[in-house]
Amino acid sequence: MSTPEPVLSEHDAPSNQQTEVETGEFELTILMPCLNEAKTIRTCIANAQSFLGASGIAGEVLIADNGSTDGSIELAQLCGARLILVAEKGYGAALAGGIESARGKFVIMGDADDSYDFTDLDRFLKKLRDGYDLVMGNRFQGGIAPGAMPLLHYYLGNPVLSFIGRLFFRIPITDFHCGLRGFRTNAIRDLRLQTTGMEFASEMVVRSALKGLRLVEVPAALKPDGRGRASHLKTWGDGWRHLKFLLMYSPRWLFFYPGITITSLGAILSATLMWGPIHIGTDMVLDLNSFLAGCLLTVIGVQLITFGALARYYAAITGMLPDSRHGDRIFRWCRTDRFLQIAAILIFIGAVIFAICFIAWARVKFGNLSDSRIPRFVAAGLSLTIIGIQTGFAGFLFGIFDIPWKRKS
Repeated sequence: MSTPEPVLSEHDAPSNQQTEVETGEFELTILMPCLNEAKTIRTCIANAQSFLGASGIAGEVLIADNGSTDGSIELAQLCGARLILVAEKGYGAALAGGIESARGKFVIMGDADDSYDFTDLDRFLKKLRDGYDLVMGNRFQGGIAPGAMPLLHYYLGNPVLSFIGRLFFRIPITDFHCGLRGFRTNAIRDLRLQTTGMEFASEMVVRSALKGLRLVEVPAALKPDGRGRASHLKTWGDGWRHLKFLLMYSPRWLFFYPGITITSLGAILSATLMWGPIHIGTDMVLDLNSFLAGCLLTVIGVQLITFGALARYYAAITGMLPDSRHGDRIFRWCRTDRFLQIAAILIFIGAVIFAICFIAWARVKFGNLSDSRIPRFVAAGLSLTIIGIQTGFAGFLFGIFDIPWKRKS
């Protein structure tokens, strides 16, 4: 998905901040995404202009409108803001269009619903001037006024998703979803952010950290918005989009760690029950059904590990994730021929085990088997065969991933 191209308004209103556009770059763009914010857009623009004027900063107020129908567009123009119209729908699409059009060396972005104080941006600008690439607001440090954040977001959504982000990506940010943040414009443009919805906020933080940009947090106060209607944010839908994004950008946590855990559990259970049942206490017996469950867990776990290797390989060759020491080891090891060799060995062992069991069954003229271990050997042989088949096809998929990149090199 390419960055949405903004559609410029034919009637950009002139302003004192805009008079220098033709002669050089501004130091700061204050960017606000907007969708039907007629009740608050004038206050937000006035506060942003007040900050620029009081601080003596050459800057602009930029409104990235995402299809307003309530007069927000006309109000933004009357208030002296620069306006762009972004046709592609979504919070992330509006911001991406605004970032692409920004004329400032730095951008400070915030919602146009009057929940953030645009007259108090000194902390952000100071950190940007100090050399930080992304300055995140922290609402929990800056103060959250009563009614400004739903309790579910305060106690569950933001803390949990921010914790997951820190765990997955080792990012020292405790409020991943603060809408007030500043950044060096070119640094964020170079990330080529792709998401178009609310998860754009997570993508900016994660991609910045993976790229090695300098991140820092500053306090940011949050007050109840003044829009007088329901928020554009959908608690469960947008929360899931954030979580889904974090998982897809971390193959280790999505595939490898669960796969290793499930494989280990299945292998231990299968190996323990391979030769017969185990009695636990006086009433509990682990027998054939538990052995079959162990075989199934092993197959599923190996499949997840394979998915993880494929996902990490794809992420590296497409530039979605940066190279890493562990990733390089995986790439050197993951070759189609090696996978096919392993697959052939596993399938051969599975076939031999199955053949031995078939012969034992034939000896009793395909009647009832007296040896209770035979069904276990059959299940083990079939499991090895299935894992071998998966491994072989995974090897071909690694080769398919390589084809276009080899052609380009």
